Amino acid sequence: MKKVLVGVGSCGMAAGAKDVIDALKKEIDENDIEIELGMTGCIGLCYREVLVDVLDDNKKTSYGNVTPAMVPKIVSEHIVEGKPIDEWIALEDGLRGAEQDFIKSQNRIVLRKCGLIDPENIEDAITLGGYEAIKKAIDEMSSDKVVEEVKASGLRGRGGAGFTTGLKWEFTRKASGEKKYIICNADEGDPGAFMDRSVLESDPHAVLEGMLIAGYAIGAEYGYIYCRAEYPLAVKRLKMGIEQAKKKGFLGDNILGSDFNFNIQIKEGAGAFVCGEETALMASIEGKRGMPRLRPPFPATSGLWGYPTCINNVETLANISWIITNGAKAYADIGTKNSKGNKVFALTGKIKRSGLAEVPMGMTLREIIYDVGGGIKDEKEYKAVQIGGPTGGCLPASLLDTPVDYDSLIEKGATLGSGGMVVLDQSTCMVDLAKYFMTFAQNESCGKCVPCRVGTKRMLELLEKITDGFATLEDLEQLEALAADVKVSSLCGLGQTAPNPILTTIRYFKEEYLAHIEERTCPANVCVNLIDVVIEQELCRQCELCIKNCPVDAITGAKKEYTERRPDDCIGCKMCISVCPWDAIFTDSPKAEGVKVKHEETIPKGML
Repeated sequence: MKKVLVGVGSCGMAAGAKDVIDALKKEIDENDIEIELGMTGCIGLCYREVLVDVLDDNKKTSYGNVTPAMVPKIVSEHIVEGKPIDEWIALEDGLRGAEQDFIKSQNRIVLRKCGLIDPENIEDAITLGGYEAIKKAIDEMSSDKVVEEVKASGLRGRGGAGFTTGLKWEFTRKASGEKKYIICNADEGDPGAFMDRSVLESDPHAVLEGMLIAGYAIGAEYGYIYCRAEYPLAVKRLKMGIEQAKKKGFLGDNILGSDFNFNIQIKEGAGAFVCGEETALMASIEGKRGMPRLRPPFPATSGLWGYPTCINNVETLANISWIITNGAKAYADIGTKNSKGNKVFALTGKIKRSGLAEVPMGMTLREIIYDVGGGIKDEKEYKAVQIGGPTGGCLPASLLDTPVDYDSLIEKGATLGSGGMVVLDQSTCMVDLAKYFMTFAQNESCGKCVPCRVGTKRMLELLEKITDGFATLEDLEQLEALAADVKVSSLCGLGQTAPNPILTTIRYFKEEYLAHIEERTCPANVCVNLIDVVIEQELCRQCELCIKNCPVDAITGAKKEYTERRPDDCIGCKMCISVCPWDAIFTDSPKAEGVKVKHEETIPKGML
């Protein structure tokens, strides 16, 4: 029997997967076609959702950007007549097709079953080898042997810190305690990052099995998955997966007939970014305010409720079953000397192919952005990539050949982080970008330690002063010095890495800071107080689109009359530019003297 699968990850659902499923059901029923209609998770081609797979005669054809209007033709021509519609094909048999360049450079371990199984059906996961690794561990390996195998693989934590996973397991195993806990950190909060969410939505059993193996290895009987409540689909499928695993005997007491007991509970976080830090996360599980604490003691010896606790993130745990099944050497042979295995990246921003990519460690930024991601949208010029999340770093075009691994990125001032990559083109103001990420860090600071609580606020104020056009070179020096101090004196990883966007943008894009300060201009025409919006009267056709779309009524005019802009009311949102069909509206940098006078009139003397 033929089979049709629809991608129902968050990206697919947002693109209209439900409407496509309804349209398929209608066509199948009306034409009385004998075919199985099912669902699957995200294969990583988020930019081509909705994806519909037609499986016929051991051949898989994936159609991209499917709408309900396309469904009748897919059903009548491909499913009924057996004639694939070439111009709509995204992938064929996994490699051929319009999107083959996105797939061919990848090496999938974490994502190996994503987009291939029904994430709500444990039988699909079992068919593709799910839970075979925990069987092997219990039947053939001692707990110590499992720990040694993970150590030998060279797997490092994929949550950002990069600590050796096997060593963390060993420390927890050797720690004394009446109870021990495994925690899966699924509190993914980086803007532009969705790796963990996609894995949980598309293959929750890979994470559950990883937790099982970790529990067996360290002697834990209890596990928590700390998942942010903003991931309702992931939470839903995790709950379903846990219940199905219990019925199959993979969770609960005497697992697979052994004396190993293990249970998993889900804790939904309220969305605080700082709860991604492991001690703050544990405080949240305990019902306390999510705030980090001093270490030592480390969680491996005194963690959840004072008991030894091992915390790994989603991607780390999703690697475990593959390592146990295929052996440590097979994993260690992938990647670089100090960064073994693959890494999953979320490609977003000004990139042609936005989605998930899993590539070997050591692949260069250029290869990931251009070979996998397809390059910059609209054939614009690459400017930088923000890597490592909101507290990562921005790397310029001159560093495109940098290998993506833990050590190389730290050397350049960035971090690998959890794997978010936000690609930027020349329309981005790097000072404004640093201000955006500092706003995020300042808002998410828990406030426990002074360097982070006060330092992020002061850094944000200095950045605002620069983007508003009334800063001095002394302010820039103070910003750089303050960033360095906050980095070394903050209590947890949030404060320690929050200055990274500032330090890397000053390091690699200092000329933009100097333009804002010395010339009172924004080279990218982004900073509102340093640009002017100009309506070219000779090009204006009085269509009134700018008037209707201005959110603050800063543009006036009537039919057959030229439109005019009130500068004092304009907020610089550029909505008028985006809707003008005649290219009659554009940004321009005003004279420096005018900006200076404007700010001297409005800013208190003590701030100048």
